Amino acid sequence: MSNAPPDFSHYAFETRAVRAGQARTHEGEHNDPIFTTSSYVFDSAAQAKARFAHEEPGNVYSRFTNPTVRTFEQRLATLEGAEHCVATASGMAAILTTCLALLKAGDHVVASRNLFGSTVNLFVNILSRFGIETTFIPITDPSRDTEAWGKVIRPETRMLFLESPANPLTEIADIQAMADLAHAADCLLVVDNAMCTPALQKPLTFGADIVIHSGTKYLDGQGRCVGGAVVTDSESIRNDVFGVLRTSGPSMSPFNAWVFLKGLETLSLRMQAHSKAALEIAHWLEKQPSIARVYYPGLTSHPQHTLAARQQSAFGGIIAFDVQGDREEAWRVVDATRMLSITANFGDTKTTITHPATTTHGRLTPEQRSEAGIRESLLRISVGLEDIEDIKADLERGLA
Repeated sequence: MSNAPPDFSHYAFETRAVRAGQARTHEGEHNDPIFTTSSYVFDSAAQAKARFAHEEPGNVYSRFTNPTVRTFEQRLATLEGAEHCVATASGMAAILTTCLALLKAGDHVVASRNLFGSTVNLFVNILSRFGIETTFIPITDPSRDTEAWGKVIRPETRMLFLESPANPLTEIADIQAMADLAHAADCLLVVDNAMCTPALQKPLTFGADIVIHSGTKYLDGQGRCVGGAVVTDSESIRNDVFGVLRTSGPSMSPFNAWVFLKGLETLSLRMQAHSKAALEIAHWLEKQPSIARVYYPGLTSHPQHTLAARQQSAFGGIIAFDVQGDREEAWRVVDATRMLSITANFGDTKTTITHPATTTHGRLTPEQRSEAGIRESLLRISVGLEDIEDIKADLERGLA
């Protein structure tokens, strides 16, 4: 039996999500197997030498070659419409590995001001130690902000980095405009696609060079494992990222890769269900007198609603909203819930609620939070797959 996976490139997204990447072994297994091994046996000393020297394809050591991880990489790559994927130990590991592979001392990054708190800390507090400087620019008005991004690009700028939608305020970037800007300046555009996944958005089709994923979120979909991925069409970028992973070891475990494979099988169904429920709840939240503002790209009140509709097939499961009041009122809503999970993770079948200013963005300075629009009154919910009326009733306990 051939070890090469069948070509599913001409099949629909849902079929590829279930089938792509799997190469059955001589055992003829129907499900994807888990290869829980650290090393591999070679036929000869010559083959061992060839494998280590990349003269012959094949497994070497599970820090950087594992059949289960490879299946996940191939399946996610085809879902993004890409040629290459490198799986990592977490979403943050994916960002760090990408930066270590493509940046050096003296380089400059332009990043969205509206990023996940740990991503901001990575650029500001860690990469800066190694001589990599970052300038943060908002994306709240793509037509105006694209010009603002262009003004801060320097000769030493190597990368533009953004999330779209952004966490937690769901700002939308014009990916095509940003890609054109990056390429005109000989830069790379990196897009964190964790909130949409390829089921709703494919940044590479709009010109992005690299897509970052936190597999921990919707790719898994049930809050079971931590992992990440770097997806690209460029073989040279893939080789650079893989080279860092091979040496430094932020590797995805085979078991986690297997869990993510199971998640991908239902990704399209889940993302449509999350999006449908979130849109209904966002409309309901807008009508609540104790809420000052709702942030959700599916609402016509969202400033980038039209752009989101052009780039995404649906609007995702993340909603943010400001309550009338401050931290005390926001915490009261959180603490009044009985069903919703008070946790900072998102992308789960279970609806979660968090207070970003003291959790996901709690390590930012007050000034950084203010610039990013993360107020003490802000809450973020990740709408799960429970009954919509039960979710509303649980939120209503605090909103009342």
